[in-house]
Amino acid sequence: MAQPLFTLLKRQNPRIAIDALAPGWVAPVLERMPEINEVYSSTLAHGKLQIWNRWHLASDFRENRYDAAYVLPNSLKSALIPWLAGINLRVGYTGESRYGLLNVRHANPRKDERPPMVRHYAALAYKPGATLPDDLPLPRIESDLNEGVRVSNRFTLDTRVPLVVFCPGAEFGPAKRWPPEHFGALAQLVRHAFPYAQIVALGSPKDSPVAAAIAEHAPFVRNLCGQTSLSDACALIGRASVVISNDSGLMHVAAALRRPLVALYGSSDPRHTPPLSESAKVQWLHLECSPCFQRECPLGHFKCMRDLSPEQVFEQLREMLLARR
Repeated sequence: MAQPLFTLLKRQNPRIAIDALAPGWVAPVLERMPEINEVYSSTLAHGKLQIWNRWHLASDFRENRYDAAYVLPNSLKSALIPWLAGINLRVGYTGESRYGLLNVRHANPRKDERPPMVRHYAALAYKPGATLPDDLPLPRIESDLNEGVRVSNRFTLDTRVPLVVFCPGAEFGPAKRWPPEHFGALAQLVRHAFPYAQIVALGSPKDSPVAAAIAEHAPFVRNLCGQTSLSDACALIGRASVVISNDSGLMHVAAALRRPLVALYGSSDPRHTPPLSESAKVQWLHLECSPCFQRECPLGHFKCMRDLSPEQVFEQLREMLLARR
């Protein structure tokens, strides 16, 4: 969702080189962005100050003599490194009262005016308060088809038949996850209509139990959660015929790779974090209680996801597979 910001910066000054500092787990996505020159993978832990580590990183960056730094997270800690590195122009949202650390500050949006995250980040390419154009670039990352074949061969996946990818995880909490039995029922519908298709589940090690529950309802679904790196997952998604995903990081990867995608929403809001791709479709019941943005259903019924039927999702999936065939 931050990638359009990089595109806008390149458009404004095509000669600039953009480097990125990011956690190691997200670095493979940044490496696939054509605007990014070099990615510095950090081991900084979430929620910890680690001032000594930040000082060492800042010392390395000071030698590079950067002209500007764009700080995307809102935390006080994230603004320390550019300040310690002595970078003259430090741009970001005020966030956690970062008045001394940033010198070009954008006002924090009000909670009742949650803009789409792409517009939120893209605004940093302009002066504070400026009106953004309506036609912002869509997120886009590159996929190497040869890498997709190599990773497929490593996991003994047949590259001659359609690959259907399930992304059943969602880091924020269970309220964003379509039930495993629904994924299982969907897999059975796919198997009946497209018996030659392969179905795999991708995600982190935390998602493996969810994928195992899917396999209880559809034993032919390959559970690769926790077995693939993020780079492997990007490669497999890059050659997928269709992706079915909760509102998650892998959903945005699939959208940026421009794969046919059905995105499932419950407690979150597709108007705030939509899959920005012409190849993506959204399934959202938009109940009175949704979006609640809670980790677990505060009402206990979980209707926003349970009432989203496998048959309804299959109709869009079927159209996508038929179109690709």
